[in-house]
Amino acid sequence: MIDVIDIAIRIAAGVAFGTAIGVERQWRARTAGVRTNALVALGSTLFVIMGAYSFGGPDADPTRVAAQVVSGIGFLGAGVIMKQGASISGLNTAATLWASAAVGALAGGGLVWVAGAGTFVVIAANMLLRPLGRLLDRRPGSTGREKNTEVEYLFEVRCAREHEVAVRAVVFDAVHRPDLTVRSIAATDLPDEIVVITGSVHSLERDDHQIELAIADVIRTPEVLAVRWTAEEITPVD
Repeated sequence: MIDVIDIAIRIAAGVAFGTAIGVERQWRARTAGVRTNALVALGSTLFVIMGAYSFGGPDADPTRVAAQVVSGIGFLGAGVIMKQGASISGLNTAATLWASAAVGALAGGGLVWVAGAGTFVVIAANMLLRPLGRLLDRRPGSTGREKNTEVEYLFEVRCAREHEVAVRAVVFDAVHRPDLTVRSIAATDLPDEIVVITGSVHSLERDDHQIELAIADVIRTPEVLAVRWTAEEITPVD
């Protein structure tokens, strides 16, 4: 017999726990935020409930549905992993989605308190282990420091005043990349009909190769007279 109240509690718990994980992810401006994690947890919850209540009988095995959730979530996780050159991003986001699916499966299986504990551990791992990882990357001899340090890239592009609009558009298109967040783009008039376009771009991980690729697109523009950029490391607040 289907217990409507019990099912409602499981569904509510799955959505709530997935939302809690997603809030932490969206607060850090990651690819998968509140809605994604909530839907992943909800979907896992519903699939496990389906396995538990839809296939009755002595030979029913609801864990078979949960096993398919574990393997199926890998396709969604693969979609948030991006490789650009030697840099790979999105691994932690994919792992968090996998954990959200596990939390939802636990809630769907009726282990609400275990799902709650798992949610707490997932959030704590994302928040507390980041400073530890950064500390390890900064140890002498480590090659991972630059890949795990938030950075603000500042760049200047000079062009003739008559080409300002076109060059500004080229600059914006060049730095508008998945791993870069454009903070500001401004133009300042200089003597001799010259304009300098300055911009600020934020990256969660330092990857100078990405900004070099972006600036390379700008340099190829004939109207551009000069380009230079600098990088300033930022210590994020966890």
